[in-house]
Amino acid sequence: MPILNRAAEMQDEIAAWRRHIHSAPELGFEVHKTARFVAERLAEFGCDEVATGIGRTGVVGLIRGRLGDGPTVGLRADMDALPIREASGKPYASTVPGSMHACGHDGHTAMLLGAAKYLAETRNFAGSVAVIFQPAEEGGGGGREMVRDGMMDRFAIDRVFGMHNMPGLAVGEFAIKPGPIMAATAEFTIRVRGHGGHAAMPHLGVDPVVAASQIVLAFQTIAARTVDPTDSVVVSVTKFHGGEAYNAIPDHVELAGTVRSLKGSVAELAEARMRAICEGIGRASSTTVTMDFHPNYPVTFNDPEQTAFAGDVAAAVAGEPATHRAIQPLMGGEDFSYMLQARPGAFIFVGNGDSANLHHAAYDFNDEAIPHGVSYWVRLAETALSA
Repeated sequence: MPILNRAAEMQDEIAAWRRHIHSAPELGFEVHKTARFVAERLAEFGCDEVATGIGRTGVVGLIRGRLGDGPTVGLRADMDALPIREASGKPYASTVPGSMHACGHDGHTAMLLGAAKYLAETRNFAGSVAVIFQPAEEGGGGGREMVRDGMMDRFAIDRVFGMHNMPGLAVGEFAIKPGPIMAATAEFTIRVRGHGGHAAMPHLGVDPVVAASQIVLAFQTIAARTVDPTDSVVVSVTKFHGGEAYNAIPDHVELAGTVRSLKGSVAELAEARMRAICEGIGRASSTTVTMDFHPNYPVTFNDPEQTAFAGDVAAAVAGEPATHRAIQPLMGGEDFSYMLQARPGAFIFVGNGDSANLHHAAYDFNDEAIPHGVSYWVRLAETALSA
């Protein structure tokens, strides 16, 4: 089954929804306008149930098939934007200063709305489809909150699937792999306290800048000399703050950053080595070093059986040559991982073409991807719930 004719016919309408959402981005759990827009569309489509306020501001629409009873399949999209000032130059660019849809969640939401409209019109399946629109993917854990709110049991969801756009992958192509496809994430903050003084007389103080710099460099040995080379880990220091004057050594420096890994054991090893490095450099430099370490999203782990199923669906839409079934995992984090911990399923990427990268101020979702994403969702639901 190639692209659905109906999906192609709806492209302009779905693109208009997408651009409306794009122009009014909302952050985290504060996606009230977007959630209301989604709920209104689902009601218009004739969904059998439209539930709001799940996981604080999430929305779920339930569509029952006309071919009899059966299980429920969950299809998920994310709704939140990022705190980035848009530089795309598009006529529908963000009207909210400092916020933009720089990750394509506007496109994800619009494509799932398009699939919901089609499925509500045809209902050519046995069982039910739960279309899931979640808030706060970008660091807030909205997926976790929807699961904690009892979504899976409330709607009797049997399997759950997610989709994300991928810049650099051609429009009309899909990419997936079994097992870990995106990384577990953690954030850390390190405070290095010394004794400030005149920059011309460093011997009279204890320099936290030098100690903090040594910590940054030593952290790079974790991937290079501590973790098995066949495993994956990233330790990135992304903040380094200290001092206010050219000629004064500060009393303290603060570092912060992120750790990414594809195994829980590797994350634990990285944390242990980071603490040992901080302690050792603190002793050697006569500074006081403290570290706060906060695990965040778990590994996004694709169930092998459901991954094969999702790959077959993608191949039915795009063709086997355009379906990449063994991509390298990404070290980015994704809170769909919480839904995959609760139910078997799979996360797939759809091509966004030659666009700016995700989380870039010039990024924009490619509306040409819409028929491909909608066709994938429809084919997946109808195949999973075939009578």
